[in-house]
Amino acid sequence: MTVQVEKVVMAAIAAVLIVNPEDNVATALRDLGAGETIDIGDTRVTLREAVPRGHKLASVAIPNGAPVIKFGASIGRATADVARGAHVHSHNMVTGLSGDARFAFTANALSPRPTGAAPTFLGYARSDGRVGTRNEIWVIPTVGCVARTAERIAAAGARRFGEQVDGIHAFGHPHGCSQLGNDLESTRAILAALACHPNAGGVLLVGLGCESNQLRDLLALIPPDLRDRIETISAQAEQDETEAGLAALERLVVRAQATRTEQPLAKLVLGVKCGGSDGLSGLTANPLVGRIANRVADAGGAVIQTEIPEIFGAEQALVGRAVDQSTFDAALGLINRFKEYFRAHGEPISENPSPGNIAGGLTTLEEKSLGAVQKSGRVPLADVIGYGERQSQAGLTLLEAPGNDAVSSTALAAAGATLILFTTGRGTPLGFPVPTMKIASNDALSAAKPNWIDFNAGQVLRDGFDTAEEALLAHVIRVASGEACATERNDERAIAIWRRGVTL
Repeated sequence: MTVQVEKVVMAAIAAVLIVNPEDNVATALRDLGAGETIDIGDTRVTLREAVPRGHKLASVAIPNGAPVIKFGASIGRATADVARGAHVHSHNMVTGLSGDARFAFTANALSPRPTGAAPTFLGYARSDGRVGTRNEIWVIPTVGCVARTAERIAAAGARRFGEQVDGIHAFGHPHGCSQLGNDLESTRAILAALACHPNAGGVLLVGLGCESNQLRDLLALIPPDLRDRIETISAQAEQDETEAGLAALERLVVRAQATRTEQPLAKLVLGVKCGGSDGLSGLTANPLVGRIANRVADAGGAVIQTEIPEIFGAEQALVGRAVDQSTFDAALGLINRFKEYFRAHGEPISENPSPGNIAGGLTTLEEKSLGAVQKSGRVPLADVIGYGERQSQAGLTLLEAPGNDAVSSTALAAAGATLILFTTGRGTPLGFPVPTMKIASNDALSAAKPNWIDFNAGQVLRDGFDTAEEALLAHVIRVASGEACATERNDERAIAIWRRGVTL
């Protein structure tokens, strides 16, 4: 299944947009009033009810029980007869999701498509061959008991040494103790992966002393060739943990001195994410980000996608890009295990669109997923990794993590994303350890929240994808080269860890 959203501008008219010729619904590009007459295809229709921007209306009559088609695929079924031009939403349609996805692997000829010389960016070359987009010092606590201690050390260090690096930041969290088995291992893995990140020229690990997540166990997960960029303190063993932390930061700052050099786009690791989506996210922002993912991958770079529940209903559009049978099996297995995770907790697999998503026009998980998977464009699926594991392959890596914005974006950073493109239709200020660019799906959000938004993908409907792609790629290059994005200017930096086990 291929979703041809990049052609939507050709179908755009003043009031509504039809994504695919096979669709039986159109998307409102502005608020439409009851009694208003609009063109749907070749016919003029008078609306019997209001249809908010981003919501759907029937482009043809849809009988009760018939599939509702958007993106050329079913996004659910009608629960009543729907007249042409009528509002189509949760009052007259439901999801069609039920069990696990089952379809066969088909070998394909997917491959990068070089289009001439790729742009370069100014980054920090690391000893292991990776390239950072920032040269920061990160302060990471092993346990929540010293989260505020880590923040205090980082704040004092920023005042004292901050001008010598790109920043000194702490990433507090409430975990690291009272956890058992795999839950504790996952916390340790995500923190160790963050400590290995190329955007950190140095890392201070702050332990307490008696926690389950012992410093020695955390250090054991960090490759020996990266440990020269790590310092540790144990708060219970220090008379003054703040001064001990500052002394460690001073040593790290000296070792972290580096200069930006010109780097090929192949050295960028791009994380893609959506949050606070609306009915235009899958028509503008997500496919536009997919084009940037294509450019990075075509140059030989890497793209990481996660939010596994936001693939439910669109599995074939993503997994169908697998480069081989084993990758296909791993991806489909991960998606189906996530569905079992839902069922084991007594939850239906279709419960994902948030109240904000629904208010923005997204009715079912299939609709949300078919829009969401476009963030990785046509990049071949090359690898599948677990939560807390690090990306190692060019092309697309599918990462295990839930849809929650904070948890999944933290997982993207830990997996090695050096820059995240985060699309949104309703807006969110959240930022994470790596530069997180916010891409608005519509003009209204961009105008209302210029302090949150880095790029307005609403221009796709006016100027077309090609123009918007070049503008966004140029902005990505500037941010990768050191220009602050909105989350950095607002000092929005945080992590969230996925906790699934028993709390003692």
